[in-house]
Amino acid sequence: MKLSQFKYKLPEERIALEPTWHRDESKMMVVHRRTGEIEHRIFKNILEYFDENDTFVFNDTQVFPAKLFGNKEKTGARIEVFLLRELNSDMRLWDVLVDPARKIRIGNKLYFGEDNSMVAEVIDNTTSRGRTLRFLYDGPHDEFKKALYALGVAPLPDYIHRDATPEDLTLFQTIFAKNEGAITAPAAGLHFSRELLKRMEIKDIQKAFVTVHIGTGNFKGIDVEDLTKHRMESDQMFVEREACELVNQAKMTNHRVCAVGASVAKALETAVGTDGFLKEYEGWTNKFIFPPHDFTLPNALVTNFHLPMSPMLMMACAFGGYETIMNAYDVAIKENYRFGAYGDAMLIME
Repeated sequence: MKLSQFKYKLPEERIALEPTWHRDESKMMVVHRRTGEIEHRIFKNILEYFDENDTFVFNDTQVFPAKLFGNKEKTGARIEVFLLRELNSDMRLWDVLVDPARKIRIGNKLYFGEDNSMVAEVIDNTTSRGRTLRFLYDGPHDEFKKALYALGVAPLPDYIHRDATPEDLTLFQTIFAKNEGAITAPAAGLHFSRELLKRMEIKDIQKAFVTVHIGTGNFKGIDVEDLTKHRMESDQMFVEREACELVNQAKMTNHRVCAVGASVAKALETAVGTDGFLKEYEGWTNKFIFPPHDFTLPNALVTNFHLPMSPMLMMACAFGGYETIMNAYDVAIKENYRFGAYGDAMLIME
């Protein structure tokens, strides 16, 4: 398929700038991929579509306050620094993106905080991902991380045109997040409340957890028309034995396996063995899923309404069928669904 086939007109006002007041009270479109039938529900109704011993698979990655604002030495120019990943804890080395990038050179120092208490030096600007910074901090590593994160804000996607607030550090985080490493939230998981998880437990619906530290590759623009030529950036992922046992038991007993979000669907398709069962996995994945694709493990998918030409939209189309999902997006715009990470949900199932 071609990139242009995933272009559609999204009115700016359809992009959600805030989440719903209660996590599980967003709108939910249910798309039946075999028939194309569409239902309009509220997210808290999702359990009506699942039975005892069905299994939901969640991404328990934890978003850290990755966006910092500093000033360049001498000129005082304001520089946005996006922390991507810690490279070396002893040397305080971090992989980062900087904006505006053209102003930053090797050897430049950046100052952070009202009293310039945090200082970083640019030691490499040739990496494919951006820059490498060395933070100049003499204290213990846990104190350094605490001080660094205190300077940061929630890394809201660029299409949310407002400044992040302190509340976003909580709102832009799933309630089951525990493994730090993501620079954006697994948006489909944001709809789940503690009450909803408790109702799952009462109904004996199983919960499995994998970890996918979602990186920038999901949001970078695709610049090739032929999608087979696009190369996704890699995300670190972990699939442990407990998740394998739950997912494989559901598969063996013909129960549903519901992937909560594109990151989970990608992880399941990465770690599935040739026998069709989920295997333990620790490593990286750059799997890029677009139509046509036959999914081996999940037979239901919870996802949000994604922006035009995004990899997540392509994943949804691969799962639900191109014509079916693109038609559902037309309906969503007409019915005032909210798009993006803070937006409404879609449940795709047979």
